[in-house]
Amino acid sequence: VQLQASGGGSVQAGGSVRLSCAASGRVFSRYVMGWFRQAPGKEREFVGRFNWSDSTTYHVDSAKGRFTISGDNAKNTVYLQMNMLKPEDTAVYYCAAKSNSFKRRYDYWGRGTLVTVSS
Repeated sequence: VQLQASGGGSVQAGGSVRLSCAASGRVFSRYVMGWFRQAPGKEREFVGRFNWSDSTTYHVDSAKGRFTISGDNAKNTVYLQMNMLKPEDTAVYYCAAKSNSFKRRYDYWGRGTLVTVSS
């Protein structure tokens, strides 16, 4: 499975960015796609996930209300829509995949895409 994240860039506080993660290779319907981020000097943190099997999503509390994860099965692409961005959202954002929802570890990772939010 290969993952390609895109859509990062610079935005002012209060703005919006939509990240995309295109999956290629042997992506099966049970796969789970996750979004993570790593801010400068901080550990990587989980943002949320999308289940291909039933199109359900989960967002961590800090993302609820501002971030929305969605997926397009036809394009094998998952999106992270981020609104009302804050400077503390500045980070490298990564997408990842695991073969089913029971696994804790994500097996496949894409290169990150940088989002910079200026005040």
